[in-house]
Amino acid sequence: MRCFIFYRSLLPLVIAACLALPAQAAIEEKGQLPLEELRTFADVYNQIRVGYVEDIEDSKLLEYAIQGMLMGLDPHSVYLTREAFEGLQEVTSGEFSGLGLEVGMEDGYIKIISPIDGSPAAAAGLQSGDVILKLGKMPVKGMSLNEAIDMMRGPVGSAIELSIGRPGESQPFEVTLVRDVIRVASVRQRWLEPGYGYIRIAQFQSSTGEDVTEALSSLMQEQPLLGLVLDLRNNPGGVLRSSVDVAGLFMDGGKVVYTEGRLPNSDMDFQAEPADATSGTPLVVLINSGSASASEIVAGALQDHRRAVIMGTRSFGKGSVQTVLPISDSRAVKLTTALYFTPNGRSIQAEGIEPDIEVERARVTAYDTRRGVTEADLSGHLDNINGESHTTEKKPASALLSRDNQLYEALTLLKGLNVLGMRDKKTNENGDAVQGES
Repeated sequence: MRCFIFYRSLLPLVIAACLALPAQAAIEEKGQLPLEELRTFADVYNQIRVGYVEDIEDSKLLEYAIQGMLMGLDPHSVYLTREAFEGLQEVTSGEFSGLGLEVGMEDGYIKIISPIDGSPAAAAGLQSGDVILKLGKMPVKGMSLNEAIDMMRGPVGSAIELSIGRPGESQPFEVTLVRDVIRVASVRQRWLEPGYGYIRIAQFQSSTGEDVTEALSSLMQEQPLLGLVLDLRNNPGGVLRSSVDVAGLFMDGGKVVYTEGRLPNSDMDFQAEPADATSGTPLVVLINSGSASASEIVAGALQDHRRAVIMGTRSFGKGSVQTVLPISDSRAVKLTTALYFTPNGRSIQAEGIEPDIEVERARVTAYDTRRGVTEADLSGHLDNINGESHTTEKKPASALLSRDNQLYEALTLLKGLNVLGMRDKKTNENGDAVQGES
């Protein structure tokens, strides 16, 4: 009888919670609520409430129930407490305290999606795909994602030991990280060589579109832009709107991405403005397994429109959209509400973006040919009739090759595309273009 009374008191609470969700219309379309399952839930709840070895407050039990329900959906749907919600806002604004890791839940463990540039995690060499087995002495197995994130957060200067499992390694290893203020510089730019620019996007924040616009403007004001590398490696994503803005900067109009979901406002279509900021300058986009979500939107759009060559390794494969749905003033749910698709209708979910040219990250040592003897080294050699000398020592390209072979290959490809473009232009100017079929 006690269980029945408890059930009668709990059922309205459960029904009210269900009806409070934005998917009310979808629930009503299916008919009545699953009362038998709700009765089972109430019975289990009561068994825990009266029989568990420790007395736990009802509010805490209900919170556990909500967390478990969301964890069962997918790795990205989570229940946000006040602290977690504030932390999410800090990340999108670009500054927070912690270790500098973008993480997700997989098979009960915390998997690293990407270390953030300049963070303690990146400095320690943690990689995309690493699995966190322990935080301090606490096994991660069984923790919620929020609990693990809370443990990784902490006062600046405090240390925590992580036990890491890495694919391909036979044994886990430990690494001690010191928490720091993580300032995510969303966009950085520089010249690789005269005429060949480089823009790195570490994370898609609210202002990333504007930041990339400024970076492009800065480069193009200094000298003509012959080619550009857009580096999205280890970029875990971020704000959807910013990814649309960035892709649109390199497109002359057209669809960037569209989303489909069950809620009426989940179906959206994002278009680029008809104004390529670089006027068709050759573009190479670098991706790897740490490129996720918004990064994949940019790469997928530019690949489908044949606007850029995608180089590197297959991306992470997060093709879903999360929406933060407030439940109260201090609680919210981050819920997967839609899947996104590239302009050609490809779903990236669990598949990722396949690069046009696959280049694995590797340590490459260039063979030093500068010690070889050339004609100019021979005694009494004839001078060049143009009166020019090309024996001036140049900064060897092998420096970039040994430091970042993927970036080196991207630069080499841009040079090739530029040479072909110049030849095509010269051919057209001479009126010698090859006629095609009409």
